[in-house]
Amino acid sequence: MIIRKTEGIRASEITPRAAYLSRRALIGAAAGLPFAGILPRGAAGAPLAAEKSELSTNEAPTPREHVTSYNNYYEFGTGKGDPSENAHTLATKPWTVKVDGLVARPADYALEDFIKPFALEERVYRHRCVEGWSMVIPWLGFSLAEVLGRAEPLGNAKFVAFETVVRPTEMPGQRGLFQPLDWPYVEGLRLDEAMHPLTTLAVGLYGETLPSQNGAPLRLVVPWKYGFKGIKSIVRVKLLEQAPPSTWNLQNPNEYGFYSNVNPDVDHPRWSQKTERRIGEGGLLAKRRPTLPFNGYADQVASLYAGMDLRRYF
Repeated sequence: MIIRKTEGIRASEITPRAAYLSRRALIGAAAGLPFAGILPRGAAGAPLAAEKSELSTNEAPTPREHVTSYNNYYEFGTGKGDPSENAHTLATKPWTVKVDGLVARPADYALEDFIKPFALEERVYRHRCVEGWSMVIPWLGFSLAEVLGRAEPLGNAKFVAFETVVRPTEMPGQRGLFQPLDWPYVEGLRLDEAMHPLTTLAVGLYGETLPSQNGAPLRLVVPWKYGFKGIKSIVRVKLLEQAPPSTWNLQNPNEYGFYSNVNPDVDHPRWSQKTERRIGEGGLLAKRRPTLPFNGYADQVASLYAGMDLRRYF
């Protein structure tokens, strides 16, 4: 830190006392209530304090209004704008997360106890959806590996399963005679994928509490995989010996594989995956860009799949 002598500081450079005290109070409040999910319902958008992670990309983030209004979250509707219209009905306090299965220390945590031990980071990740659109999102969260380490996986644990909340009274997409998916939404990772430093449990974005349409109060972010692997509103993390079911693989296994790594050489049966459209860069007429293997994270994660046929294990 460089400290200048007071006689070298101009009066115009001195922060007003009121502004300093206001900022100090804000930081103190953020430290006392560090994550989105422990705030009362309606507090979405509260500022959060975090250090920027070295894992972040240097790409410019997608404007916030696109990230919070263009979503896939079928529990609130199948249209891209439905979650931002409907997700305000989800109550995120109180919230409980169960960690169980093949672990030495299973537990049911109130959300504030679940996240309390972990330092919050801003992780700016590229995000690619199977439909061909992409974003760059500044998530706030921490490594899933920290949670799993606290649970102490047993030697026969090979996979991690995730489950989202089921609340038809608060999630309009979960009620009615004709459901687009079976509930609860479930997902899974291989244990080495889950333990990778890039794999994140997110509780916020853009320096603020995670909005409900983006998966409040707790969601998974795996930046080298297609977006549907990022299960939202998590209530259970379970370690298993065998691969768990995943919702879209159950829905249509010919289109959605368990691994779901971003691979431009494996097309979706109904569209090419070779290019993508970055949301916020000109709409439907925006110039498409080449899709990068593993969404640009190949240097970090390709070794996880050494020797695997990535056309078969897609």
